[in-house]
Amino acid sequence: MTEWPVLATMSVEDRNQLLREGRHRRFAKGETILHHGDPADSLHLLATGRVAVRVLTPQGDQAILTVLGPGKVFGELALIDPHAHRTATITAIQPCETIMIGRKQFEVLRSRYPQIDRFLLASLAATINRLSEHLLEMLFVPAALRVTRRLLILDEEFGGEVITLTQEDLALMAGTTRATVNEVLHEFQRAGAVKIGRARIEVLDRATLVRRLQHVR
Repeated sequence: MTEWPVLATMSVEDRNQLLREGRHRRFAKGETILHHGDPADSLHLLATGRVAVRVLTPQGDQAILTVLGPGKVFGELALIDPHAHRTATITAIQPCETIMIGRKQFEVLRSRYPQIDRFLLASLAATINRLSEHLLEMLFVPAALRVTRRLLILDEEFGGEVITLTQEDLALMAGTTRATVNEVLHEFQRAGAVKIGRARIEVLDRATLVRRLQHVR
């Protein structure tokens, strides 16, 4: 059974009731769950599958900020502000199931369990830190190393399983071109560190990727 840290302080009875009352949603691979700019009236508990968090740059280009897997929550921070709108588009990169909790339910939770606010603050701080690191990486880290870092992060997020993303997706995450991603992946494949296929990347030897980062430092 999937566990969500945001619900950890709730009693088992209340948690089970919330999960029963929440609206269970299923999404096909490639389906958009939340649209950038939409009113923020609910959060989603991710039960199965994985989603990509996508944003648009001022130039209209797309970028993937991160990938979220089972046990993660998305859409919760916008609920702090009743007038907020979605700041990103969430897309299913695998078939997935979520439990959607509306604003009113969420406000009841916050009043009954003040510890949830601490989780929200921690989540906000983690998001700010991640975005700051991402910005510094884009400004000062060479493209090939950005691709390597994204690969390591994705390998952790996918739990060592095959990463079901395209090279274009990885390029969007690393802020580079597909050609650069292709070059880096083929270099690692020749070294036996990864195995690439159609919309799939398998990390076979994390140590090789880690050494590449450490060697540059």
